[in-house]
Amino acid sequence: MKTFAMFAVLSLAVAVGAADRSASDAYLPGFGEFMSATQMRHAKLWFAGDAQNWDLAAFELDEIKEGLEDATRLHPTHEGIPVAAMIKANLDGPLTGLAKAVEAKDKREFTRAFDVLTAACNACHAAAAHAFIKIKRPTALPISNQDFAPASK
Repeated sequence: MKTFAMFAVLSLAVAVGAADRSASDAYLPGFGEFMSATQMRHAKLWFAGDAQNWDLAAFELDEIKEGLEDATRLHPTHEGIPVAAMIKANLDGPLTGLAKAVEAKDKREFTRAFDVLTAACNACHAAAAHAFIKIKRPTALPISNQDFAPASK
């Protein structure tokens, strides 16, 4: 019985040690990777809303929110800047407004709210001493292998 108990404890210790190693060896995206992904989602959101593909627009908007949540959880500060606080202060309102426009399927309001979000992104960049990163409405599809038109029913 003692041998079994020692074996069980030893096995558990090895498993915990392996789990700790695998967790510490896991890839952690840098803050820049989160921002690049957000920029791609921002462009896809524009083309989805412009095409009035509200399902895709809602999806991309949720992906932006999830990515920003992950970025703030993993990088609450970056280069001494309080990222989590800045994103909350600058982007929560515009993201909510954009979600309402998407839910209402209102292209005019979507366009206005998208521009408000874009301005908020640029305000955040400026406040973080990265005013040289200027986001705008995209003018060309970010990828050529996706159809942004709404699915036919």
